[in-house]
Amino acid sequence: MFEAKFQSFDDAADPARGTAHLAKLRAELDRRGLDGFIVPRADAHQNEYVPPSDERLAWLTGFTGSAGVAIVLRDKAAVVVDGRYTLQAADQLDPASYVVVPLGDTPAERWLELNLPAGGRFGYDPWLITIDGVDKLRRAVTSAGGTLAAVDSNPLDAVWEDRPAPPTAPVVIRSPALAGESVADKLARIRDKLRDEKLDAVVLSDPHGVAWTFNIRGGDVAFTPLPLSWAIVPAEGQPTLLIDGRKLSNEVRHELASHAEIVEPAFLDRAIDLIASSGATIRLDQATAPALLAARIEAAGGKVLKGTSPVALLQASKNAAEIAGMRAAHRRDGAALARFLHWFDVEAPKGHLTEIAVVEALETFRRETGALKDVSFPSIAGAGPNGAIVHYRVSRATNRPVKSGELFLIDSGAQYEDGTTDVTRTLPVGEPTAEMRDRYTRVLKGHIAIARSVFPLGTTGAQLDPFARRALWEAGLDFDHGTGHGVGAYLSVHEGPARISKLGTTPLALGMVLSNEPGFYKTGGFGVRLENLELVVDGPAPEGAERTLLAFETLTLAPFDRRVIARDLLSPEEIAWLDAYHARVREEIGPLVEDKVRDWLNAATRPL
Repeated sequence: MFEAKFQSFDDAADPARGTAHLAKLRAELDRRGLDGFIVPRADAHQNEYVPPSDERLAWLTGFTGSAGVAIVLRDKAAVVVDGRYTLQAADQLDPASYVVVPLGDTPAERWLELNLPAGGRFGYDPWLITIDGVDKLRRAVTSAGGTLAAVDSNPLDAVWEDRPAPPTAPVVIRSPALAGESVADKLARIRDKLRDEKLDAVVLSDPHGVAWTFNIRGGDVAFTPLPLSWAIVPAEGQPTLLIDGRKLSNEVRHELASHAEIVEPAFLDRAIDLIASSGATIRLDQATAPALLAARIEAAGGKVLKGTSPVALLQASKNAAEIAGMRAAHRRDGAALARFLHWFDVEAPKGHLTEIAVVEALETFRRETGALKDVSFPSIAGAGPNGAIVHYRVSRATNRPVKSGELFLIDSGAQYEDGTTDVTRTLPVGEPTAEMRDRYTRVLKGHIAIARSVFPLGTTGAQLDPFARRALWEAGLDFDHGTGHGVGAYLSVHEGPARISKLGTTPLALGMVLSNEPGFYKTGGFGVRLENLELVVDGPAPEGAERTLLAFETLTLAPFDRRVIARDLLSPEEIAWLDAYHARVREEIGPLVEDKVRDWLNAATRPL
C-alpha cells in the first residue's frame, strides 16, 4: 500500500569490500611515504549530509553512520564513533580490519597519540579538517613523536575507482514571498556585522549560509535543499559566489549576477588570494571552514580571525515571511500526522506492521499533501527495544515487528518549500505498563516545562535545559542528548548556533525555531521521546518587570497520546497547558482532515 520515495532501508554494509578498500588505501599511503591517514565522515563544508562523491568513510570501511572518523595506520585501523553508532559500527565493520572505538572513551586524537609509531608521518586532507581539528591532530602526532603532513590530493580518492561525480542539481531562486528579505538587504546586514567586528571580509564555507544569503535552494545532498557552494562577502565591494555553473540556468545566473560575481569553485584559492593579498582580516567559520583556507589566507598576507559566521545568527532569527511559512508548513504537516496517527491506531493492533511499514506510511501521508519536497532526515522508527536506541535507523536487516504491549517511537520530519518540520511521538500498542506511563509522563512534564518557559532576553539554551530534566532527575533518571536544536526555514533540520542543551551558550533570540525533545531510554526495553518545534516570541510584560521577556510558541500540531499519561503526575498547570494545546490542535487540524480522521482527532484531543 505504501512505498517510501526518499528513504532507503537497504544495508550498505559490506565488511569484505571494506577490507579490500583498506588494502588499496594502505598501498597508496606507502607509495606516498605516509605511515597513516585520517578519513573523516565529512565533505569540505562539514555538512551533516554529504553527496555520494564525499562518502569516503562509507566507501573505505562499510560503516554508513552520519558521524565518525577512521584512522588508518600501517598495521592497524580504528573507526571512532559516538554513542549513537557503536552498535551499528560493530555490525558493519570487519573486526579483523578495524577496531570500533567509542568516542566517549577515547577521542580519535587520543587513539592516534597512543598508536602512531614514533617517527611516523601522518597525513590529512586539509579540505576535510577544520582549523581546530588540525590543531588537535598536530598535538596528538607531536606527542607520539611523529610528524603531521597535509596532502596535496586525497590518497583515498586516488584509489576510489568508481567514485561518483560531484552533484550538479539545478539551483532555484527562493520566492520573495517565502524569503521575506531581498539579497541586497541581507548583504547590507552582513556588511554591518563585518564593520561592527572590524572585519574586512567573511568566507561563507557553510552552504546553508550561502543559500540563505543569496535566497537560493538546490538538491546536492539528501534531506536538505542545498546547493553546494562558497561565497566571499567583503565589507566593501562586490561579493563573490563560487558555484558550479552547470547548476545555473540562464535566468538564475542573471539574477545572481546582479548581486555577486559568479565564479567556478575551482578558483576559490585565487579568490582567497585576491582579497587576502591586501592584508585583509578575514573571518572563517571555525565550525565549517577547512584548514586549507586558513593556510591560504595567511600565505597570501591576510589575517585569519576564526569564530562564528556573522550569517549564522542572522539566519537563525526568522523574519515574518519565514515564520508565516513555518506555521503553514506545520499545519499541513499536522494534517498528514493526524491521518498517520489515525491509521496507526487502526492498523497496529492487527499485528501486521513493521518499522519499515510505518515509515513508508508516514512518508506517503506527507507526499499526499502534494507539497512534500523531501523528508528532513531519515525517520527514526523504533519498536519496543529499538526505541531505546536514540538515533536508531531501521534497515531491512533490523526491521522489527510492531508488537502489542510495547511502545513505538517515531521521530520524523518533512521539507516543504515554505518550511521544515521535525516531530516525535511515542505511541502505545496495546496496554502500556505502569513503568511506561510513569516514564512517558515525566518526559511530558519536561516537554511542557520548556514549552511554558518565560525567560529574560539573553537567556541561553544551557540555562533552560534543566527544566526538561527535573521530573526525570527526581526519579533518578536522565537522557544523554540535548533537549533541542535549531531548525532552518526550508534548510537544515539541525541548524546552529542556538540549542537547548548543557552546551548551549548562544542566547535565544526572537524568531529562532528550536526543537523541544526530552526523552527517556530503557536499554532493551523501550524509548520515549516527545518533540515539538518552538518559535521564540515576545513574552508577557508584567507590571513592574525589569527585564524584557521571551517565550515559546509551539509550531507542531499533533496530539500526545492520552493512554500513556499518568494524570496524577501532572500539576493543574500542566494539565491546563496540555488541554489548551490539544484544543488548538483540534481547532486548526480538524477542518483539514476527512470525517473519520476528524472523529479520531476529537477523541484524541479531548480534555484530560
